Amino acid sequence: MTRPYNRKKIFMATARALTAQPAPPAAAKRRDLSGLFGYVLIAPPVAIMLLLIFYPAIEAVIETIFVSDAQTGQTTLSLQNYIAFFQDPILRANLTFTVLVTLATVFMLFVVGYPLAMYLRFSKSRLAGTVQVLTLFPLFVPGVILAFALIRFLGTHGMFDTLLGIVGISGYRTPYLQPQGIVIALVWEHIPFTVLVLTAGLRQVEDAVIESARDVGASGWQIFTRILLPLTTRSALIVFCLNVIGVFGAFTLPYLLGPAQPMMMGVSMQQAFNNYQDRIGALTQAVLTFLICAAVGVLYVRTITRPRER
Repeated sequence: MTRPYNRKKIFMATARALTAQPAPPAAAKRRDLSGLFGYVLIAPPVAIMLLLIFYPAIEAVIETIFVSDAQTGQTTLSLQNYIAFFQDPILRANLTFTVLVTLATVFMLFVVGYPLAMYLRFSKSRLAGTVQVLTLFPLFVPGVILAFALIRFLGTHGMFDTLLGIVGISGYRTPYLQPQGIVIALVWEHIPFTVLVLTAGLRQVEDAVIESARDVGASGWQIFTRILLPLTTRSALIVFCLNVIGVFGAFTLPYLLGPAQPMMMGVSMQQAFNNYQDRIGALTQAVLTFLICAAVGVLYVRTITRPRER
């Protein structure tokens, strides 16, 4: 009895599709206007991005690769500014120092952030709420205040040094004006974002998957390495890319807490532009910084646009 009924329904649907009239001009016009309205909505942020990011970047690239001869006045295409950068041992040391500080900071962010994210994901106690609030607290502390607090706490004869002296521990070496001070401050500043993204990735792993693994005898380490890590690779890559970009271009904390030499690229650009009045040198450093961050940005875009594997 169901077969003739299904055939009838299929016949009726086919007939309606064949005899359907095209959309009236008014409906087509409304669709066109709705599509145009979407372009209007995205126009302001795209215009701001073009004016504040891409235009200055292109202008900086043009100014650094086209060199004018002071005697003849001719402008030629040359990589002289970039060759001079890599021939300068101080600038090379600054770039190497920035890369090492960035990698150390991102590594420490995973060391600290992943256990916190796992605790917040799987803990059902009331203490987890307190830990989450403390984890988000750095979001509300400005960088200048953070630098001042770390100087008072970790500096010579600071609070930490005093506490060590009370318990009889001597020989404390402050991380202030050392690379360790920069790493500590940047880890503190980026902990909220790291924990939030990793926790969101861990929440996408269903409890049934973990319970099934436990039922077949998987240990905690096997669950972590064979289930949690593979299923949170996407979140980990997002954290890696955005933290690398944020740390690589940091200025306030490295300027206030870091050593005088070597220095991170943000501080080096400021010194070249303000102290030495070397505009082209500062632009060259800015272009190199932009290229490195853009390469990481490509990895980020590929990560978020890649279809999620089942």
